[in-house]
Amino acid sequence: MQSAPRVTVAIPTLFAGPLLEKCLLALKEQTFRSFEVVVVNNGRESIATKAEPGFPLRVVATGSNVGFGPAINLVIRESSAPFIATLNDDTEPEPEWLATLVAEIEADPRVGMCASRIRLFEASRLDSAGMLICFDGSSKQRGHGDPGDAFPQSADVLFPSGCAALYRRAMLDEIGVFDEDYYLYCEDTDLGLRARWAGWKCRYAAGALVRHHYSQSAGAVSLLKARLVERNRLWVALKNFPGALLPLLPFMSVARYAWQVSAVRSRQGAASEFVRSGNSILTAARIILVAHWETLRLLPVLLRKRAQVRSTRRIGWIDFIRLMYRHRISTRELARS
Repeated sequence: MQSAPRVTVAIPTLFAGPLLEKCLLALKEQTFRSFEVVVVNNGRESIATKAEPGFPLRVVATGSNVGFGPAINLVIRESSAPFIATLNDDTEPEPEWLATLVAEIEADPRVGMCASRIRLFEASRLDSAGMLICFDGSSKQRGHGDPGDAFPQSADVLFPSGCAALYRRAMLDEIGVFDEDYYLYCEDTDLGLRARWAGWKCRYAAGALVRHHYSQSAGAVSLLKARLVERNRLWVALKNFPGALLPLLPFMSVARYAWQVSAVRSRQGAASEFVRSGNSILTAARIILVAHWETLRLLPVLLRKRAQVRSTRRIGWIDFIRLMYRHRISTRELARS
């Protein structure tokens, strides 16, 4: 009788297609075998895969694009595995990926999350080696754009990118699953910070290599991504930042906007790419206003969620600020990256 899988790999997909097939083929080559794969079809069309008989794969259809968090949560609720791996459909994990993550998380019972070593597929440069936090609520991949062989040693990091991560079920049972209101972007930041408040740790597993075709779904500079990232970083701060930092939030936001204007002039960073893609500064200003309006409208909900975060915290606010400071990225660095 086959034993229950120790890991459930959750893969949300919108377009499926060749990239998903390559992802599944890479999972088939994993040296760690006690896992199952659940593909969550967020598209309107049915999908078929070419997985071989015996490959532990299921496809679950949502009927519409419910977003990243709700898709992962669906898998978490249906799975009984002690570990949940999240994986973008435009990634290709190396054969030792799962084995390395599981070994890293099992080495310490207080490690609730593991970050992969994610490389950009096309450029052989680093995409992520864990995540950094900015004091305006934004987050950024540690090492993004660095040479592919950067960060060769495993280490403690703030939290993982949901693009390719491993989560301990016991942690999720304690702090809750992904916040479904985010829809796309920053839900991994929110979950990671909630976990750190609760005293859980995160390890970056340098040997858990994944190759990533960056921003294939919403697009690298899409209006949708710009609006959601701007809105959701405000939600992250209001839900998770210590009260002592919240008065600084407007000033940190203005500082980032100023650095982004400078970065556009020097043709650096995501803001510059946004403008080069045909968008205007006026469009960016409109996105900022909409993001703040949505946040203001949902402020009572966010404050209730903030209280829920406080109910599970195990560390003090000074220790949390020190943790953020140790894994920070400045507004200037953020604007130019």
